[in-house]
Amino acid sequence: MNTISIQYFQTPVGEMILGSYDDKLCMADWRYRKGRESIDRRVQKGLHAIFVEEESEVLNLAKEELEAYFKGLRQKFDIPLLLVGTEFQKSVWKGLLQISFGTTVSYKDLAQNIDNKTAVRAVASAVGANAMSIFIPCHRVVGSDSSLRGYAGGLEAKKKLLALEQNIFTI
Repeated sequence: MNTISIQYFQTPVGEMILGSYDDKLCMADWRYRKGRESIDRRVQKGLHAIFVEEESEVLNLAKEELEAYFKGLRQKFDIPLLLVGTEFQKSVWKGLLQISFGTTVSYKDLAQNIDNKTAVRAVASAVGANAMSIFIPCHRVVGSDSSLRGYAGGLEAKKKLLALEQNIFTI
């Protein structure tokens, strides 16, 4: 059986579960999020693997990059990512990677950006299924009226991440 190396990591805005597989980061998600079991099943099934709590070079690098991000020293991540989901979900997540640091887009804008302007609800669902928080910046997606909408790490975490990126708040 294949294994996904996992570790828990406390950030200034909440605890994450980090996972690596095949020298790539396959999960950086909020430990206590709604839908935790569903995300875990999808990743494990997609990789035909089980979780094993252990260290890996990728997990150490992920922690270093997250620490630099929270200190305001990193705006982009270099760690290789392994996306586990449907082709549509992957297209949405790749769209999220195009959102510049310190900016936000609406779900409608994101749908247009990935050339699927009529799929706003499906795009929102794919954003919610993102298992790579911060590395794939779903926190940068807001409602059409610029209001904060759901976030797996909680709205308070989303607010702090956006404030950090806009140099309004130091964590």
